[in-house]
Amino acid sequence: MTIKLALVRHAKSDWGDPSLDDHDRPLNDRGFRDAPVMARRLADSGFRADAILSSTALRAATTAAFFGEALGVPVEQQEELYGAPASFLLDAAAERGVASVVVVAHDPGMSSLAWQLSGEIGHMPTCAVATFTWDEDDWDVATALDPVDWTIDTPRGH
Repeated sequence: MTIKLALVRHAKSDWGDPSLDDHDRPLNDRGFRDAPVMARRLADSGFRADAILSSTALRAATTAAFFGEALGVPVEQQEELYGAPASFLLDAAAERGVASVVVVAHDPGMSSLAWQLSGEIGHMPTCAVATFTWDEDDWDVATALDPVDWTIDTPRGH
């Protein structure tokens, strides 16, 4: 068995209403264009998810809904993923206890975790999708090792 993790930074958000709390900012037009495209590209890559975890922030939850639809997996919202550091994001995926997890959340945690796992991904742009694979069947073992493979895809990458 292999363990797989997909990190998805939420799609581009709308900053047009300064009265909105950060948690309540929606996607902008580009975000609504990019999220379904990136979700379909992940599904078309053969990635199969057992669980999708999302921050409760509107922009992340909306992004996650597109991934849930494309992958055929319900989204589990977790308030603690909002603004979470890299270590918490990885722990949340591991604690889910399934082989393949998608996490939809925010920077700086997403870019930090992508860097820690790849040693090359310095920044996760909005709606970027980074996948990581370990040839292990135990998250505790996997997360102590470097992934055997990783990919990065961005809306501007094609």
